[in-house]
Amino acid sequence: MKIIAGPEDLTPAWLTEVLNTRIDRVDLEPVGTGQIGSCFRVTLTGEAPARLIAKLPAADPAARALLGGAYRTELLFYREIAETVTIRTPHCHHAAIDPETSNFVLLLEDLSPAAQGDQLTGCSPRQAHTCMRALAGLHGPRWCDETLLAIDGLHHNTETDASTLAEVYAPAVETFIDRFADRLHPADRDTLRRTTETIGPWLLARPERFGLVHGDYRLDNLLFPPDDTTATTVDWQTLTIGLPARDLSYFLATSLTTEDRRTHERDLVARYHDALLTHGVTDYPLGLCWDDYRFALLQAPLITVLGCAYGTPTERGDAMFLTMATRACTTIRDLDTLN
Repeated sequence: MKIIAGPEDLTPAWLTEVLNTRIDRVDLEPVGTGQIGSCFRVTLTGEAPARLIAKLPAADPAARALLGGAYRTELLFYREIAETVTIRTPHCHHAAIDPETSNFVLLLEDLSPAAQGDQLTGCSPRQAHTCMRALAGLHGPRWCDETLLAIDGLHHNTETDASTLAEVYAPAVETFIDRFADRLHPADRDTLRRTTETIGPWLLARPERFGLVHGDYRLDNLLFPPDDTTATTVDWQTLTIGLPARDLSYFLATSLTTEDRRTHERDLVARYHDALLTHGVTDYPLGLCWDDYRFALLQAPLITVLGCAYGTPTERGDAMFLTMATRACTTIRDLDTLN
């Protein structure tokens, strides 16, 4: 079956073949920012779901080659992992990739009128509680599941990764500080520089607790229905194996305002912990969960700084990264993570 390369290939004939149902007409509407690929809302006329979301590679062939690993990881999630966890994700109707060219296509459930979270505004405490339950649905079902280590293509960090990260992260921090020199508080500059001292060993620490880590679990990658009773997680390109609390820390440190995080974080960590227990997680007391949360907070500046360094600069993107860094550094100081 042909693996398409661009939106022009989303034809009625191709969709009829992959969906195994008659499609008479296709209408496309771009959605999202498309920084590492392209997304389209596909409206279908025929005997199929009325609308789908199509994810396709970046238009630039050079970018496709660089991003091939991220594309393969997302397809791996939908093909092999999504059905083994309970976190809400879009239903996948079709997933295919060409290993030679990194051309890929995902046809996913369209979840509208669910709305994307807003990283700048931050989420409500109610939404945060929903996200804690959802996150436990990723971590709990395969908590310390050694079969994860045998999945080809699912990355588990090594000593080499830790050394490489230590080399790359410190210059990226200085680039971030220079970029936001007139807007970054001196205390935040100091906190960011201090995170570079331990980032390599941190990546590999606490290996006795491991599981699936989304890697970028934040509001921009979550969709909420009008009543906020569920949260659907998207963008699985950064999926790895590691300390599960990295997702917990990253979300709470960057996706709530500082005031809301200070007020609600203990309740939210307890909510996450309670939900883990319902998935059969044992020998993980709440006190240890809280300690993992404090320890894992370096995930927040790490992903923020690297995302800024390698992402396409935009006005909103700059505002988002600065907001995330400010919230993350404040959390690290509040909880004395670096001491």
